[in-house]
Amino acid sequence: NIGNFYYIDDKYFEIFPDPYLMKNKEMVNGVSHDRPCYYAFKSDTNEIFWLIPISSRVEKYREIYNNKIMKYGRCDTIVFGEVLGHEKAFLIQNMCPVSEKYISHKYERSGNPVSISNVTKSELENKGKKVLALQRKGIKLVFPDIFFIEKELLSENN
Repeated sequence: NIGNFYYIDDKYFEIFPDPYLMKNKEMVNGVSHDRPCYYAFKSDTNEIFWLIPISSRVEKYREIYNNKIMKYGRCDTIVFGEVLGHEKAFLIQNMCPVSEKYISHKYERSGNPVSISNVTKSELENKGKKVLALQRKGIKLVFPDIFFIEKELLSENN
């Protein structure tokens, strides 16, 4: 479902070992956790999903966001929004393409999918699509090699 949060299967990171993809299953206090989770939106042109990781390191990303605002007058690569009552940073700059087969499971709380406000959904999808369009024109805004991964995913599907 578009607008929900998902986790990526470990196999994705084995097949696409891009050093700029956010690491799967972070260690927290010595315990492995399914992190990060990703906000999903669907491509307008094919069967690819674009997943935007979220981070709880809001202050770190607020500083980066503010520096971009001061330098460029705007920032389309980081969005802030509330998830389960806590502010999170949505890192469009780290988004990645994924096909359905690499999505391991949905992020749920008490059996219900975790969601965000429609305002935040709209902002994420608008900025995500804008950043993708700029990236396709050669303006490097996303860290991973998303178009190599996208091309490989599309060839897998064919």
